[in-house]
Amino acid sequence: MKKSYWKSILFGGLLLVATACGSSEDTSGEAEGEATTDEGERESYVVATDNAYVPFEFLDEETGELVGFDIDLMTAIADEAGFDIEFEAMEFDGIVAGIGSGRFDIGIAGMTITEERKENIDFSQPYYEAGLIVAVQADNDEINSVDDLDGKTVATRTGSTSETYIRENTGGTPEAFPQITEAYQNVIQGRADAVIYDIPNVQYYASTEGGGQLKTIGEPLTGEEYGIAFPKGSELRDIADEALTTLMEDGTYADLYEKWFGERPEGM
Repeated sequence: MKKSYWKSILFGGLLLVATACGSSEDTSGEAEGEATTDEGERESYVVATDNAYVPFEFLDEETGELVGFDIDLMTAIADEAGFDIEFEAMEFDGIVAGIGSGRFDIGIAGMTITEERKENIDFSQPYYEAGLIVAVQADNDEINSVDDLDGKTVATRTGSTSETYIRENTGGTPEAFPQITEAYQNVIQGRADAVIYDIPNVQYYASTEGGGQLKTIGEPLTGEEYGIAFPKGSELRDIADEALTTLMEDGTYADLYEKWFGERPEGM
């Protein structure tokens, strides 16, 4: 009887300890929607980006640091979602391949969402509306629209949607460069007749580094949307998407947009 009694006491004590341990909560960084490890620590991801696509991502000449709309936006997304990021800059055409192979966790570089790219990578919801435009030397009066590009050399950036557009929709010959600034300089120096590239970048370059030596002509050629890239099937896409939606709703996105483009986006 005594032996059975002490067994009951011992079993009850062990059960109480096990219950107390099982009910303890670890609240360090495990809010809903956050990316954390099993130990509750913040996950860290590598973000592939460009370093010469103003004003989206480029090197600050004074600090040598990456700055731009995409850099600020991705940083805000990571903060909202509860994970850490490390940027790795490279040439644009290496970003798509790196995301498709799973070498990088995230890619943000003013990347247009296309059906072809979606075969190998997943995209977030669109975060920027863009399009392509033609630019020529400021004193060029011969080329006034995309229809005047027949037989002309048209500069652009390697691996971009504008390279495909030139090949498929104009009578011009594409000449692609790793950096879009090289394409602009070839037009300014007369080695290429025109350039086709994304509207915000063309306009920004023409008014800053271009020193008024370039001008845009005609109407926008396409309507395009930028998205953040992820490896196929990445669960991180939904986490980042949720954070991006929050930033668009709470005004953070509009604040960053105004910082880099001088005006708030329509409807925000």
